[in-house]
Amino acid sequence: MSSYFDDLETRSADTRAAALAEALPVQIARAQKLPGYAGALADIDPAEVTDLAALAKLPVLRKSALVEAQGPEAPFGGYAARPAHGFAHVFQSPGPIYEPGGIEPNWWRLGRFLHACGVGPGDIVQNCFGYHLTPAGMIFENGARAVGAAVLPAGTGQTELQARAAHDLGVTAYAGTPDYLKVILEKADEMGLALKITRAAVSGGALFPSLREYYADRWITCRQCYATADLGMVAYESDAMEGMIVDEQVIVEIVTPGTGDPVAPGEVGEIVVTTLNPDYPLIRFATGDMSAVMAGESPCGRTNMRIKGWMGRADQTTKIKGMFVRPEQVAALVAKHPEIDRARVIASREGEMDVMTVRIETEADSPETYAGTVADVLKLKGKVELVKPGGLPRDGVVIEDTRSYD
Repeated sequence: MSSYFDDLETRSADTRAAALAEALPVQIARAQKLPGYAGALADIDPAEVTDLAALAKLPVLRKSALVEAQGPEAPFGGYAARPAHGFAHVFQSPGPIYEPGGIEPNWWRLGRFLHACGVGPGDIVQNCFGYHLTPAGMIFENGARAVGAAVLPAGTGQTELQARAAHDLGVTAYAGTPDYLKVILEKADEMGLALKITRAAVSGGALFPSLREYYADRWITCRQCYATADLGMVAYESDAMEGMIVDEQVIVEIVTPGTGDPVAPGEVGEIVVTTLNPDYPLIRFATGDMSAVMAGESPCGRTNMRIKGWMGRADQTTKIKGMFVRPEQVAALVAKHPEIDRARVIASREGEMDVMTVRIETEADSPETYAGTVADVLKLKGKVELVKPGGLPRDGVVIEDTRSYD
């Protein structure tokens, strides 16, 4: 089997940028025709959106906006290029939020990840992602078909039957959450069944180092990807085991939570994704997940940008003194004063009382200057502390809750 899924994975930076300059205007123009983008992209000239700098000027689309726009007449909120009956599948994820699904080859792009895992013709994949309502099962099945592997659509539960089927069929690869394979392996041990699983493609949960080591001790190579029901695959691990490589059909930005503003290279922020899928053209879709860009290229030879993987949630909304404080409010506070570089809200307790402290990064030297803006924008009065530029951590946190409830 070839080391790479296709030639796109080893493109030069210039070749990839030239391809992006052609693809982005087409995708923006496609999105402009959809009712969901009627206001947000109405005044945009697609021909001018040819690189990341231009893309960063467009508004961010949040999942909450998708949920609010969905209804019986527009189950996908006006963001899909086909009606619901025009897709092979329609899914419901918690929320509820509805997502479309296609059965065209590698529609979700998971084939690239499974190929990097070493899965291909001759393999049988025991797919333990759910097949009912939610799309994960079909996402991974579509990827397995793209690499020529057979699929056992196992879903979740019935562990004894799972172990028996894996043994009887000679299953060679597992797809599912990181921890469930261990459950199957232990059940097979208990039943005295030898399994042939040597590769595991996992997602949807934390892959702890100890768990990866457990699989390695059983001669199972375990790799993970970052994918969502809305976007399909976003990034994936290779055998280099250095971060996650961004898929070739998405554009990833890392922004300050609550804004659409890109962070400096290497800083932690929210993952915002633009997909080049013509059927569901999500533009600057905020995932709510945090990560950071890794410098350089992967030692495996794949040349696309890498991210560090999942680093927490961007929705840091916190209740202080009975009022919710949101990242968008912190961003609005910064926007009110050009001399402010960034701000961080800290929730703490003194005795039995909540305390809000707002640390502001600026060259200014008078905290009182910002007290009124803090009260106006955050709807709460709080302490204001000034720090010099560079004085706040670059960890993507804009609202920090230090209160203990033990």
